[in-house]
Amino acid sequence: MVSLSAYRHSVTILCLVGISLSLYAFYVETRATGDRSYRAACDISERMSCSRVLTSRWGRGFGLLPEDSPLNIPDSLVGLIYYCLSIILNRSYTSKTIARLRVIFSVLTIFGSIYLGYILYFVLHDVCVVCCGMYLVNFLLFICNLKLLTMTNISKQKHKKQ
Repeated sequence: MVSLSAYRHSVTILCLVGISLSLYAFYVETRATGDRSYRAACDISERMSCSRVLTSRWGRGFGLLPEDSPLNIPDSLVGLIYYCLSIILNRSYTSKTIARLRVIFSVLTIFGSIYLGYILYFVLHDVCVVCCGMYLVNFLLFICNLKLLTMTNISKQKHKKQ
């Protein structure tokens, strides 16, 4: 059986990967917006172009917010905030409330990943390897956070019996 601390370490590692991917995505978007001739390392072909996806209207505010809205920030920064918050919550004392909060945030990111994945494939007809990496990290974080919630509940029940 995998221990509670092993799952917490996994969450930390996944969040660090997510932070790295988010920072790279932000860098690519910033460079590609300022320099149209910029070609990112993740621009593999015409149908596999991170810079094309990240500079699209869906690369900011999930494509849902008006361009002049102060909340219309790059999706990569939303991801960065999420991964940093996840690390903070992961390092906090493990309670049922914090474990539930982590699962709620994970569910929201799963919905966001499904939405953006749909846009990526069916609207933009593109594959962004950085984006897909973040979707994978979000899915794995969801699984770990769900397992941590379950383990927290079991741990609390055992503690009450004693």
